[in-house]
Amino acid sequence: MIDDRWPELDGQGASFADCVFERIQFSNPGLNDARFANCRFVSCRFSHAELADVRFEDCSLTGEDGKGCSFAFSNLQRAAFIACDLRLAVFDRTELFSVEMRDCNLTGAKFTKVDFSRALSRKKIETRANFHACKMDFVDLSEAKLPACTLAGSRLREADLSGADLTDADLSDCDLFQAILNGAKLSGAELAGAEVSGLNLTTLADFAGLRISDDQMFRLLDAMGVSVRVRQR
Repeated sequence: MIDDRWPELDGQGASFADCVFERIQFSNPGLNDARFANCRFVSCRFSHAELADVRFEDCSLTGEDGKGCSFAFSNLQRAAFIACDLRLAVFDRTELFSVEMRDCNLTGAKFTKVDFSRALSRKKIETRANFHACKMDFVDLSEAKLPACTLAGSRLREADLSGADLTDADLSDCDLFQAILNGAKLSGAELAGAEVSGLNLTTLADFAGLRISDDQMFRLLDAMGVSVRVRQR
């Protein structure tokens, strides 16, 4: 299926396997609970799409023209992307509460004004997202609100996390080499096993209660210009 428009497609609960969608414009589709297995989406766009509880497994959602697929003004709550290629994908003003991305390639992906939260009441907001063992080099998550969310085991080299709220987040075993964290909140975050070389705590908005291991302490102090000497007894 190439160069086509699928307006208001009703595919709720449908299953697709080994399909190729090329330059398809999905406008206002209803694809809640749909399943996509080993499918290719080449330069496709989902606009105002209902994709709650959708599952993409072993799918490629990137283009051959240097552009990834885009999701704009869409509902991806509780969506799952398992072992998917999402290079250069764009998530724009999309609902991503409780999204799961596991073993995915998100290199260069952009998350612009997305929402990982839902309101339980006027005063209580719950935030949930799980990025597990994903390749997220150069990803743009600037200003993202991800408190208590999981990015464990992910590679975030040169990722833009400036201004992001990562309070109490699980960043264990992450590779944060040269990640941009200016103005980010890391209070209570778990960084055990993470690559933190070059992370300067003084550029963070908050790091109270940050959890690290002994060997990381020396690297963080060194990045702040503190020379640590171990006294011999």
